[in-house]
Amino acid sequence: MPDDSRFEVVIVGGGIMGSSTAYWLASNPNFQGSVAVVEKDPTYTYSTTARSNSSIRMQFSTGLNIELSKFGIHFIKNAASYLATNDEPPHLSFVESGYLFLATTEAERRVLWANYAVQRAHGIEDVITLEPDDLARRFPWLNVGGVTGATLGLRNEGWFDPYGLLQAFKRKARSLGVTYLADEVVGLRLDGRRITQVQLKDRRAIDCAVVVNAAGAWSRNIAAMVGIDIPVYPRRRFVFVFRAEKQIENCPLVIDPLGFYFRPEGEFYLCGMKPPADLDPNSHDFEVDYSWFEERLWPLLWRWVPDFAAVKVQRAWTGHYEYNTFDRNALLGLHPAIENLYFCNGFSGHGMQQSPAAGRGISELITYGAYRSLDLSPFSIERLVHNRPIVEQYVV
Repeated sequence: MPDDSRFEVVIVGGGIMGSSTAYWLASNPNFQGSVAVVEKDPTYTYSTTARSNSSIRMQFSTGLNIELSKFGIHFIKNAASYLATNDEPPHLSFVESGYLFLATTEAERRVLWANYAVQRAHGIEDVITLEPDDLARRFPWLNVGGVTGATLGLRNEGWFDPYGLLQAFKRKARSLGVTYLADEVVGLRLDGRRITQVQLKDRRAIDCAVVVNAAGAWSRNIAAMVGIDIPVYPRRRFVFVFRAEKQIENCPLVIDPLGFYFRPEGEFYLCGMKPPADLDPNSHDFEVDYSWFEERLWPLLWRWVPDFAAVKVQRAWTGHYEYNTFDRNALLGLHPAIENLYFCNGFSGHGMQQSPAAGRGISELITYGAYRSLDLSPFSIERLVHNRPIVEQYVV
């Protein structure tokens, strides 16, 4: 029988980041070690991954986020070549309908145009700028009153099935020998500056050489087990699914300057909004506040789409961002305090689209001690120690 008391690598968290990292390790012929993934919620009922909107876009303001998404869209479009098992391809249901970012002031327009220039510099040729008249002709259902400009992704942006991608990563990783343990990590044993053992809730202990913190919205708790404080907190996000009395055509994912968004979902639509700072507490609560739709979201729906004057909420759910309050970007790699604890946290709502590149990057650090494909070192967790935030304009 296999020895489940020791693994070369123990990954804490079997969501999208943990399963991506496990897949990339196990699929690399240069990595010869054993891998265990510990997931406390194997049904993924309360998983951040399963409750995600699962969208992907090229429209970021920082080059590295753009590069992460470039590989992400390549991976999603070619998932069959990476993740098929027993000749069965994964089913990700990718809808390539683009993102439409709206500006309502001249300052917001300048930001959109500046970010567009960054995207072009990184080889993104399928994003266009739109003046209000162009916008009205392309989307006649949109109320362009007060709009000063917009940017639209024509290709390589859209949304997909988050659970489908997660399960595809997991199935492929298991087929390559990765062990998934349905348990909870309750402690990490230190010997000097190295973790030597992972302690589980069922009182087992696993010896290990490397630990990966991929615990998502719970990652701060894992870091605290070895005395490291990371600024990653759970932030609730409500998602509402509604039916409109009148359908609209050719609808991308629309985002306004307040962080309000909506997009089609089959015969329905879904929408949500980034809360203002004073209404965005740290919380693991899964309760949905339905007044949020009536008081805040529906007036914005009607403002942007007059045909949405008559809508009816069908259902709603709460998911959580693993929100990095330092700069809202990923925290990756080794922390100076611990020699063998790798972080893959703090994606602040961009984890699904960045999971293929982030998991690959962490696997390269473990295997080679350096990034081999895409240099993710600017997102090193060491920037917390040196107080070097990275500014990303487009966090929704």
